[in-house]
Amino acid sequence: MTKEREGEFYAFLLGILESWFPILTIWAIAYVGAIHTYAYAIVVAILFFLILAWKHGTLGRLLDKDARKDLLLTALFITLLFLFIYIGLRYTTAGNMSLIIFLQLFFAYLYFNVLGHEKMVPVHTFGALLMGIGALIVLYPEEFGGLNIGDALILLAAAIAPIANYYQQRARLYVPSETILLFRYLFALPLLLLFAHLFEPEPTLEKLYKALPWILASGLLVMGVAKILWVEALHRISITKLSAMTALIPLFTMIFAYLFLQEVPTPRQMLGVPFILLGGLLITRPHPQ
Repeated sequence: MTKEREGEFYAFLLGILESWFPILTIWAIAYVGAIHTYAYAIVVAILFFLILAWKHGTLGRLLDKDARKDLLLTALFITLLFLFIYIGLRYTTAGNMSLIIFLQLFFAYLYFNVLGHEKMVPVHTFGALLMGIGALIVLYPEEFGGLNIGDALILLAAAIAPIANYYQQRARLYVPSETILLFRYLFALPLLLLFAHLFEPEPTLEKLYKALPWILASGLLVMGVAKILWVEALHRISITKLSAMTALIPLFTMIFAYLFLQEVPTPRQMLGVPFILLGGLLITRPHPQ
């Protein structure tokens, strides 16, 4: 299997796991606050990666001087990204979240292709236009009365994602994936605990116990295994291509949200899906020779 094929396979697997993220989060924040949910899931992920790093003998790589700057910037941007997502999920649906976060592909193309050094060809321009149309359809409510605050926060997270991925990709040149993930979670945890204490009521033990299954699943599968797959895929394929391959996430999320949350996709969501996915397909087509 080639390096490119490995990256695509990892991207497909992480797509299945990541599609559960908004559903597990919504179940958990029904009992504890959004920031508390994020912090507790990170505690689970830290334990997972401590064991993994100890087993692989990579704990000392947390202090790697060559990767230090990229690790710090990765941690900063990822912490902001997920903070916006968790808070945003208090005000929007799992289906909307999964569709909007996919727009990271649009921002990746904007940052690295349009504003970067790659030539912009007509088919890519058309793809970007389709994604913009799809975003407008998904983001605005039926009566077009304004932008939902949850959708706006998740859109901001989508804009941050390619920047975070850029520094993750750089850091992976020096240290293994578990080092990157452990570092960014250790960086985030004290900040999240502080924010949770300041802005949310402390959850009772009873509510924490009820949220625990979803926090464990989120910490192990989404914040753990899926993030390893993400970093390893990012190490093998481009940021724009990986962002494009997340197109399956909103589709899987809408299916699972319908089955487990009884969230029926609205006509507006269904109308926005083909624009976003077709735009993603066009925007990642190879340059004509």
